[in-house]
Amino acid sequence: MKKANANLMKEINLYNLRQVMKRVETATKPQLAALTELSVVTVNSLVKELQSLGEIFEDETVPSNGGRPALVYRYNYNFSLAIVVYIKEKQGQVFVSATVVNLENHILLQEEYLWPVFDRHHFFEIISRFLTLYPSIKVIGIGIPGQAVNGEIKVSSHKELMGVRMIEEMESRFGLPVMVENDINAAISGYCAMQDLNDELCVLGIYFPTKYPPGMGIVLDGKIVKGKNGMAGEIKFLPMDLDWYDEMGEETFVESVCLILQSVIAVLAPDKIVIYQNLLEADTWNPAWESYQLRHPQPSYPEVILQDTFQQDFEAGMRWLTLKELEPSLIQLK
Repeated sequence: MKKANANLMKEINLYNLRQVMKRVETATKPQLAALTELSVVTVNSLVKELQSLGEIFEDETVPSNGGRPALVYRYNYNFSLAIVVYIKEKQGQVFVSATVVNLENHILLQEEYLWPVFDRHHFFEIISRFLTLYPSIKVIGIGIPGQAVNGEIKVSSHKELMGVRMIEEMESRFGLPVMVENDINAAISGYCAMQDLNDELCVLGIYFPTKYPPGMGIVLDGKIVKGKNGMAGEIKFLPMDLDWYDEMGEETFVESVCLILQSVIAVLAPDKIVIYQNLLEADTWNPAWESYQLRHPQPSYPEVILQDTFQQDFEAGMRWLTLKELEPSLIQLK
């Protein structure tokens, strides 16, 4: 039992030292002791271990008040890398984007491929090539316009993805952990991270793609609300007599958005709703939403924001969520 407790304490101390090094990038051992509130003896041992792994390295020496010069250590942000692959739409066409990022969320390589039809073999070839180029990749993040249930894609606006067991196939093929997230969950996570929003807020993201059904992501207490089988936010199943795959007039679209907002506000009472769409200008939306609220009053209304940054937030969210998979949490350590 004592040995188990000692190992646990060592892992917690390593976790704290890593977090400090990632934040400050460079530090001496005395500085690390002060920042982590660990003893210099403990820091010496932990630094030696991280050095042997290649996670930190000696950088330079700095003079110390008449004594022996102190060694500065630098964190190696390229120690672990992530590959993030996501399917996105641009100007009516479907693309696959593949990005390699380091622990500083710095993009090392990014490529984009036109993707008229989902081809599993080509998809795997892209990932294989990136893994060969960057052997330090330790996790794969996949962003999809849909939802996986027990590893199988059950809901997607792209029919060719239906039934694909992406996590299972990729983990077996590449021997790396795979994280799959849908586009709107990733986008609203990216928005919250970049805006540095208070974790206690309830924030909804609703995406209205052109000629595809809408989807909603829910962030509460800094975490994505998944629901049973990850199906929270599948608002295309609301009882609305609409064909989302067909052209929709502005008036119909505005009324549909207002009705969806009324429904989700009544159920979730969010602090903020981010609407991703490119069909309406604020000058059209704002008076329409104000008029709708007067006709359908509710006790609480959130801040509603129109955004045209879906792809940027989706990409940022996928990088952020995938990099989180590389960090052991204190809950896991305990």
